Amino acid sequence: MDALVDALRPLSDPPSPPGWNHHALAGLLEDTSRRPAAVLLGIRDEAQARLVFTVRRDHLLLHAGQVAFPGGGSEPVDGGSALLTALRESEEEIGLAPALVKPLGYLDCLETTSGFCVTPVVAHIAPQAQLVPSPDEVAEVFEVPLAYFLDPRNRRSYTMEFRGRPHPMVEFVHGGHRIWGATAAIVDNLLHRMKKP
Repeated sequence: MDALVDALRPLSDPPSPPGWNHHALAGLLEDTSRRPAAVLLGIRDEAQARLVFTVRRDHLLLHAGQVAFPGGGSEPVDGGSALLTALRESEEEIGLAPALVKPLGYLDCLETTSGFCVTPVVAHIAPQAQLVPSPDEVAEVFEVPLAYFLDPRNRRSYTMEFRGRPHPMVEFVHGGHRIWGATAAIVDNLLHRMKKP
């Protein structure tokens, strides 16, 4: 757990655009501003850390059926705070009360092909927190041990074509769940930061 916390940007220094992958997306997206968004990398059980994921419902307009962290686009009520966005969205999507969340820090911003610039907020979730999927947005909530991601044998690299150009990707498969796209890229950023000397 200490290695994870040491890898984060402090709460006093939230990241700002552009995303760490901005150059990789250059030419793939229009050169316009990305909509701010935030997700919560919730950690259960500090002794044997597990990351909390959701499976988005199939009828949603964006990223339907995909594995994701709780989160979404920033709203005026959030006052420009990625932390408040992540907490609000997590309460809406999985019933996580903000009082049961202890923010630890941030990862680097990530730009997505759907036009967002996502700020990942890493936080500890209290053991007593009950995570209940919102029937409108979330089909399932599940957890994956952080140790699984730290094992390089579980990381798969591949190339996906997007708008006629190759785009390098990573993915992880655990318990029948395929973790890919922006969610896998955020996990990969966490792993990269944890492995820095």
